[in-house]
Amino acid sequence: MVKKILLYSFLVILIVAAVAAWKLLGPGTSFEGNRYFLYIKTGSNFSDVMQDIRKDKVLISPWLFEKLSERADLPEKLKAGKYEITRGMNLINVVRMLRNGRQSPVNLIITKLRTKEEFAKFAGHQLECDSAAIISLMENPDSTKKFGVDSNTVMTLIIPNTYTMYWNTTPSKLIRRLYSESEKFWNEERKDKARKLGLTTGQVYTLASIVEEETNKHDEMPLISSVYLNRVNKGMRLGADPTIKFAARDFAARRVTLKMISETSESPYNTYRNAGLPPGPICTPSIKTIDAILSTEPTNYLYFCAKPDFSGYHAFAETDAEHLKNARAYQKALDSLQIR
Repeated sequence: MVKKILLYSFLVILIVAAVAAWKLLGPGTSFEGNRYFLYIKTGSNFSDVMQDIRKDKVLISPWLFEKLSERADLPEKLKAGKYEITRGMNLINVVRMLRNGRQSPVNLIITKLRTKEEFAKFAGHQLECDSAAIISLMENPDSTKKFGVDSNTVMTLIIPNTYTMYWNTTPSKLIRRLYSESEKFWNEERKDKARKLGLTTGQVYTLASIVEEETNKHDEMPLISSVYLNRVNKGMRLGADPTIKFAARDFAARRVTLKMISETSESPYNTYRNAGLPPGPICTPSIKTIDAILSTEPTNYLYFCAKPDFSGYHAFAETDAEHLKNARAYQKALDSLQIR
């Protein structure tokens, strides 16, 4: 009889141990889908984390997870960040991941952006820091001075690319990362090409931003660049339509009108009224565009106009008369399509 009781007790212990082991080592998630991202904000405590886990029904046994976390000192070692919990993950691995701070990285894929506000909104949407904090840093003279830029040229730090970083990256670390990548991009070869054009790297970036807004034909970008450099060297106004759109913040405008030029006359980005390059870029040009500008060869061109075949390419001219002829041909083509 005693042996039977002992046997039954042993079986009960085995069953309890098996159930406990299953709950700890078996699948511990209860959410739908293949993954769940747990965001732990800077300054959050373990109670905040448990509230999110219970609210979103992340785990099968929140109570057991909480007890296991306490045994592992997770509440004291909690680290802010973005954590990926995969479907079927067991509780022990979830605790280990959070305790060790093994975050899921964020890929910040930067393409063409036009303003600081657009960049701040884009970055703030994917990182913990909000757009207001990013803008504040980008417009703070003391902060931007550390990187050799100001509120106009700070966008030159952004080389369009994919940046892998953590979700809780602060605005200062974000800008520092962009600066670091920009320093790597502007190697001696590129710096030397910029010097041969008589430009700083920031001016190359600004010129590239204008050219990128003028055309998507990379093979003719050096020609357009030569036009603008020739105008600068002759003391002429650039007269670049994209800078007017930037000054007016009307990027959807199909044509630049005299009214737009007049209304933006006080803007330093109005290149119809101000000589030289504008004080900063009007977009974040691609690496391909920047390299195209760096390969600019000398020409005598002072003008360019869209070709009448609507191919997206431009006709280049050295004189007013040539340019007027090209402009009339393009206008005639527009009139034939009843576009005015």
